[in-house]
Amino acid sequence: MAQHSLARVRICRDCDGFATVTITTGTRNPDGTRATLTASCPTCKGHGTTKALALVPAGR
Repeated sequence: MAQHSLARVRICRDCDGFATVTITTGTRNPDGTRATLTASCPTCKGHGTTKALALVPAGR
């Protein structure tokens, strides 16, 4: 049987992979659509992944 391998990318610990969100402001545009703001995670800069941390040997 095939075994599942771990993903090679590390999910951002601050946003859990949901790097960009759209927030409604509660107002509407002149055409009737809702006005929205887009916010990106400052840690991963909107990618959802971060680099793996380098392991430091014990005793150093």
